[in-house]
Amino acid sequence: MLGFISHPDCRLHDTGSLHPESAERLDVIGNQLIMSGLDYVLRHHDAPEATREQLERVHDPAYLDQLFATDTSRGPVAIDGDTVLSAGSIRAALLAAGAGVLGVDLIMRGEANPVFCAIRPPGHHATRDRAMGFCLFNNIAVAAAHALAEHGLRRIAILDFDVHHGNGTEDIFHSDDRVLFCSAFQHPFYPFTGHESDATNLVDVPLPAGTGGPAFRAAIEAHWLPALERFRPEFIFVSAGFDAHAMDDMSHLALFEADYAWLSRQIVQVADRFAQGRVLTMLEGGYDPGSLARSVVAYVKAQLD
Repeated sequence: MLGFISHPDCRLHDTGSLHPESAERLDVIGNQLIMSGLDYVLRHHDAPEATREQLERVHDPAYLDQLFATDTSRGPVAIDGDTVLSAGSIRAALLAAGAGVLGVDLIMRGEANPVFCAIRPPGHHATRDRAMGFCLFNNIAVAAAHALAEHGLRRIAILDFDVHHGNGTEDIFHSDDRVLFCSAFQHPFYPFTGHESDATNLVDVPLPAGTGGPAFRAAIEAHWLPALERFRPEFIFVSAGFDAHAMDDMSHLALFEADYAWLSRQIVQVADRFAQGRVLTMLEGGYDPGSLARSVVAYVKAQLD
């Protein structure tokens, strides 16, 4: 059964009324799952908080100390132009990271598979020692590092299809031959990374503005799938950003629900071949409420077909 991990307190991360990364994102996903009928075939779990030990596998202790010590008693604190820390942000971020840890454990115990984590704040821009791009902890990296440390896995793949390059994940796992990181993203575009790499475990696919579904699918078939075939991952992690949708004004790509469903099926097929079907997906971007909700449902439904 597909596991669905979230927590009401992920809504405590208060980014302000005009910020695109808002609690509404989780609300519309939940509503769309109910309207589609999928909500009733999912196994729901509340996320736990990630521990300090789990965070320190991918983040510098000094960075964590600084983040935890930030005083938000007088109101939200701007870490950079995009990233906000409010009174409830640490609680939400710990739950977001902990969701992935729980997801790994559920899958490895045979209690759920695949697993989708509907959490916020997102994580893939958070580097080892820096918060940025709406992200505080690198959720997918925490989950992946947990799988390596606690479950004895030797080869894991992280697939990132957010419209923005997952620079934080790349920073953390650069040159780690246990991890294959595949990323497809608009370029040039924030954070202006990923188009040049000398590491053999990175498969970056920069896409020009205006790229639509057919070219996106061709790029995945040409670059991701052969790399996955060679690597033979034992577990697949997915950073799922739905902000490349044509209706999302945060980007200039033109994907649709059918493209996300297609990609979801490709991921499941690879996981069935090499990874005993193990797929853990964590929500990253997606800022147009309607297209985000529909895309998540299309992606999840394709994993159940």
